[in-house]
Amino acid sequence: MSFKKKDNQTYYNPIRRAVLNHQMIQPGDKVAIGMSGGKDSTSLLYFLDKISKQKRLGFEFEIVPITLAMGFDMDIAPLQEFVEGLGYKLDVVPTNIAQVVFDIREERSPCSLCAKLRRGILYKRAKDVGCNKVALGHHLDDAIETYFMNFLFHGQMASFDPISYLSKTDITLIRPLLYVEEKQIIQFVEREALPVIFNPCPVDKKTKREEIKHLVSGLAQSYPDIREKFIMGMEQGVSENFWTKSLVVEQKKGN
Repeated sequence: MSFKKKDNQTYYNPIRRAVLNHQMIQPGDKVAIGMSGGKDSTSLLYFLDKISKQKRLGFEFEIVPITLAMGFDMDIAPLQEFVEGLGYKLDVVPTNIAQVVFDIREERSPCSLCAKLRRGILYKRAKDVGCNKVALGHHLDDAIETYFMNFLFHGQMASFDPISYLSKTDITLIRPLLYVEEKQIIQFVEREALPVIFNPCPVDKKTKREEIKHLVSGLAQSYPDIREKFIMGMEQGVSENFWTKSLVVEQKKGN
């Protein structure tokens, strides 16, 4: 695959900065990468592979690519070939998630249950093969969209964390693409012709998150630096800026 000088500025430096700023990866870590077959996780494997082998963090770390067979009719051969081309073997975990979500439970809003089931199986598999961390391909736009979804639908001003320790599974969840924009990932995937597996999920691109994605895109046209400002707000914001109800009010509610 080709390498351009701007790749350091666009991809490797932001990933390295995110990893170091939030201490996502340490020497000796064994990191499982959740591979969905989409552009984000495929790019994540490619970037982390190069960062590890070239010791861009000052040390190497181990990588284990894992994908879940959801129960849909998917041809993952291109993904397997890509993973093997980088020197790894794709760990394919069979599941019946599609059957549970759509046939047994017949969920009208299936995304939440699907995500919960996928996370549980992925974390367990990662632990079973000796990993202490799981890396997901969530990028900067995912973080902004999550913030707006929490704000608009739940009244919460929060996004997901860059790094989270999951005590139930003894796994640390990391998001190394946190500073990388989605459009940059799309450009890289197209330039390098990375494999992207078609998502057969019947609700793909029909969710509330897709609505929020369009909202963020519209805001970015009027405020081009919205993504940089989001990072500043999330990392430099202080609790004193929030409205904190007095202890008296809380006590009255308790009574």
